[in-house]
Amino acid sequence: MPDILENTLSTIKENCKINDGFIKYEQIQITVNPEELISTLEFLKDNDICQFRQLTDIAGVDFPERLNRFDIVYHFLSFKNNIRIRVKTEISENSAIQSITQLFPAANWFEREAFDMYGIQFTDHPDLRRILTDYGFEGYPLRKDFPLTGNVEVRYDEIEKKVIYEPVKLQQDYRNFDIQSPWEGTKYTEKKDTE
Repeated sequence: MPDILENTLSTIKENCKINDGFIKYEQIQITVNPEELISTLEFLKDNDICQFRQLTDIAGVDFPERLNRFDIVYHFLSFKNNIRIRVKTEISENSAIQSITQLFPAANWFEREAFDMYGIQFTDHPDLRRILTDYGFEGYPLRKDFPLTGNVEVRYDEIEKKVIYEPVKLQQDYRNFDIQSPWEGTKYTEKKDTE
């Protein structure tokens, strides 16, 4: 297995413009610039040595403190060689990346999920719309700056017989927790001299 991984990685380095490439946990990982993504993936799919023809996942990773806020991570499998590759690229919050649905039709749903959860834009995607959240949903739930309680509360109203959207309201005030009495706060009493 290590020989196949090493040969495949050296072939990729010779033929593709990659920023970084290494083997970790018996898996190849490469980093490419967004403008080199399509040509790199075409090579990985069509080259006789690589043959990464199965897209297994597309994931987003949020780094709000970075200029290029999002990592987009593509995972592929080569059935012929029984090896995997992870392809990473970075984009900023206000930029878009080319859709890979023309090369890998299975990317359709993965890209829609990345759009819905992170707000990552994919150009030339055939149907880029929300897939997991409601159509009127505001924000992107997997971004690290998304509020933990969300923005709205959704409930069904029996009286009005419809779904109601209300701003989130915390049900209780913040409490000052203490080791001695976590729910009601500590009641400190003065010691009385018994002498």
